[in-house]
Amino acid sequence: METLTILGWFGGQEILIIAIIVLLLFGGRKIPELMKGLGSGIKEFKNATKEEAEEQEKVEEKETK
Repeated sequence: METLTILGWFGGQEILIIAIIVLLLFGGRKIPELMKGLGSGIKEFKNATKEEAEEQEKVEEKETK
């Protein structure tokens, strides 16, 4: 029977072990800061890819005219 996996190779036990290791390494106080930084990075990446796609569309529109 297959178990629900994240990204194809992480199961529930692996995620739990990783979470415990992160908690031990960084402590409870640092984790919110790390998640905030991760969220900001993801947001910036999405904005950059969106801007790039918009620029590409503008270039394609100019080429077709």
